[in-house]
Amino acid sequence: MSPRMLKALPWIVTPSLVVIIVVAWWAIVTLLNVNPFIFPPPQAVGASFIQLLSEPRTWAAVVVTVSEVIIGFVIAVVCGVVVGVVLGKVQWLELSLRPLIVIAQVAPKVAFVPLFVIWFGFGLTSKVVLAALLAFFPIMLNVLLGVRSVEQGHREVMQSLNASRRQTFLQLDMRSLQPYLFAGMEVGIVLATIGAIVGEYLGGNNGLGNMVVSAMNSLDAARTFALILLLSIIGLVLYLIVNEAKRFVIPWHESVYGLRNVSA
Repeated sequence: MSPRMLKALPWIVTPSLVVIIVVAWWAIVTLLNVNPFIFPPPQAVGASFIQLLSEPRTWAAVVVTVSEVIIGFVIAVVCGVVVGVVLGKVQWLELSLRPLIVIAQVAPKVAFVPLFVIWFGFGLTSKVVLAALLAFFPIMLNVLLGVRSVEQGHREVMQSLNASRRQTFLQLDMRSLQPYLFAGMEVGIVLATIGAIVGEYLGGNNGLGNMVVSAMNSLDAARTFALILLLSIIGLVLYLIVNEAKRFVIPWHESVYGLRNVSA
């Protein structure tokens, strides 16, 4: 397959699948005469989505939710890089803390939402903490893996050049862990979005998650679907921003030029 065809695949396959899903959705709802209060037809969701976008309070809620995601994500990146580098460099510390890291990673973090609400209130802070907590572990673990994955031969080259520890860290370690960092960030931005929305579900008084709860309480299924669609679009846009940042920062890495290599 030619490189041009490979690059065009997402623009062909994705819209085609969306059309197929919408047509199948419409057919099922129409042929089975499903109650619209239970499963609304796609045209009702589309109309509700357009109405949703015309409401000023929707955009105010978008600002709140996106702010929670971005702040939580930035905190997770900073903490993930610092902790990942330290644990990657100090093996005895990583071995000592490994059981605690595993316990913290597998703990159901959503269960902490009531505690976060008690500690930080119903405002922005409790959602930011949950978003940061969910995004932290994939970023930290990928950074740790990146630090450990530096080839010994490259370290020996830096030693032969009499590079200082600071120069070795900045020129070799930081450069080598960048692909791993972006791999963690791509997962982290998705989890940060989920964390902010779940926080608004369970303990919020504003934001898109809170609007979803209000729509569900009103038994407005079409508006609920429209809000879920809007949240999905926001998550996709945030992911694409991180993905584009990767292309800008590490254009030299195989993960960026992988498509070209496969097609060659």
